[in-house]
Amino acid sequence: QVQLVESGGGLVQAGGSLRLSCVVSGRTFSSYAMGWIRQAPGKEREFVAAISWSGDSRVYADSVKGRFTISRDNDKNTVYLQMNSLKPEDTAVYYCAADSEYHRRTEYPYWGQGTQVTVSS
Repeated sequence: QVQLVESGGGLVQAGGSLRLSCVVSGRTFSSYAMGWIRQAPGKEREFVAAISWSGDSRVYADSVKGRFTISRDNDKNTVYLQMNSLKPEDTAVYYCAADSEYHRRTEYPYWGQGTQVTVSS
C-alpha cells in the first residue's frame, strides 16, 4: 500500500507563491510517476502536472505552464509543486497522486488527502 501526505497549502494573494509538498511512504517511491491534480468547488478534477519516476519527463496543464514547476527528490520520497504568479482561478484542493505509469490523466490509483490552496484577488 502507498500512503501520500500533502502539505504547504494556504491563503495567498494573487501574484504570490506557494510550494506544495507530498511525502510518499509504503512502497519504493522512485518506482512511481507522480502527479498533481486539483479540484475547485463545483468543478471536476483537473490535471495540473506530472513527473516521471526519474524526474526526466514533466508535463503541465496549459493553464499552469510557465507558472508551476513539479519536481521530486527520490532520496526524500517527496514530490513538490512550486506555484508562482498565482491567480484566483488556481483556488482549489490540490491532491498528489501516484501511479506506475507516467501520464496526464486525472485517474490515479493512489491519492493523498488534499491540501487547500486559496488565492485572493
